Amino acid sequence: MPASYFRQAALFSMLTVPFCSHYAPLFAADVVESWGSFRGPEGNGVASGTHPDAWSMERNLAWSVEVPGGGWSSPIVAGDKVFVTTAVAGDGTRPKGFGEGVASMRSHFMGKAPTEPYSFEVHCMSLKDGSLLWKQQVISKKPPHKVHPSNSYATESPVADGERVYAYFAAVGIVSCLNQNGQTVWQKDVGAYRTSSDFGSGSSLAINEGVVFVQCDNEEKSFLIALDGKTGEEKWRIDRTGRTSWSSPIIWKNKIRTELVVCGAGNVTAYDPGTGESLWTLSGTGGAFSASPTCDESRIYLGNSGRNSRGPLIAVAAGAGGELTLESIGEDQVVWIEDAAAPGMCSPVVVDGRLYVLSRGILSCHDAATGERLYRERLKNASSVTSSLWAADGKIYALNESGETSVIEGGDEFAQLPSNETPGLYWSTPAVAGEALILRGAKMLHCIR
Repeated sequence: MPASYFRQAALFSMLTVPFCSHYAPLFAADVVESWGSFRGPEGNGVASGTHPDAWSMERNLAWSVEVPGGGWSSPIVAGDKVFVTTAVAGDGTRPKGFGEGVASMRSHFMGKAPTEPYSFEVHCMSLKDGSLLWKQQVISKKPPHKVHPSNSYATESPVADGERVYAYFAAVGIVSCLNQNGQTVWQKDVGAYRTSSDFGSGSSLAINEGVVFVQCDNEEKSFLIALDGKTGEEKWRIDRTGRTSWSSPIIWKNKIRTELVVCGAGNVTAYDPGTGESLWTLSGTGGAFSASPTCDESRIYLGNSGRNSRGPLIAVAAGAGGELTLESIGEDQVVWIEDAAAPGMCSPVVVDGRLYVLSRGILSCHDAATGERLYRERLKNASSVTSSLWAADGKIYALNESGETSVIEGGDEFAQLPSNETPGLYWSTPAVAGEALILRGAKMLHCIR
């Protein structure tokens, strides 16, 4: 399967109604920390809060609610509100799981685009108890292109800045801004385009200083645009030469400057978020990216892998400039490269000077400064992880497709703790807000607290 197949996931869950567990501690609004974009405030999957490291359907489960439709976008949290996007089909269609998706490949390639419109929606829930505060239909429209049965028509994660929430539905080319009450502030049509093998899209929004960034790498007209968060006005636009890629842009606030880093097919480019000026470009990285980068204040870490091979794992220094290649080794350029060590679908995480990469069920830990591999161990039941890694309170978490979360103690030596289970099918990356962990499955949204 092409790497793009693994971008989204499927259908199944145990619970269908909201409830509060007597195991969950009381909610305290004053300790909530926002997680307003894909992979959190820094875009790297590292949480400043501390959620429970053990949970199940009977333990530390604060609430569960059903989300209609289908969407592999991550939940985001702003203050005491949780936001999710979804695409609701009239016939109740939801994305399929990995096995069903593989079985559907023939019908996918012979199939056609939807014949009926989808309702593209934003839902806002209370972080306290999961109650629905509001939902807003952004648009009702028939997608012009099909997507793989394991993908969704709402895969791009939204962003929130405390005043507004921004949603992007690449399937119909719409970016929409809503206020905290769900009212539309502005809406912009950026165009809908075909993706490689009609697998669908997946690049989430990014936000910095009131500007929203949209990456749309596709088979027809790739671009990167910066939109004014208040008005939707286009501040700058870059036409990109690469084709379909599924990685999400990241705002990298490093020790020297703030960079907007975008991974595309064959290259990685860092831009000045304010002007769109190219700061550096790294070529020779291979094909399309599925995993997104992670970063700390000194380096950004990235790489991609194909169906049958793993690409290099690469660290680029803060302050790098110009045209870089895999031979541009230096303290202020490409810091180090580890061959055949790149992630696949699951985005890596760096914490406490160690970089953790999960691919095909094997977790590798590297010294972030040098790239030296500290260990390489197989995780139990982790071969089907498309959700990105995250870190909280010195521990690393990996959520697999069936709802089992592996927990790894951070450190130079491998130490796996007991796993946690919330049965269902999961490909969305969780959100962490203070002491709360939000898990999105194909059908249900769970809050662990």
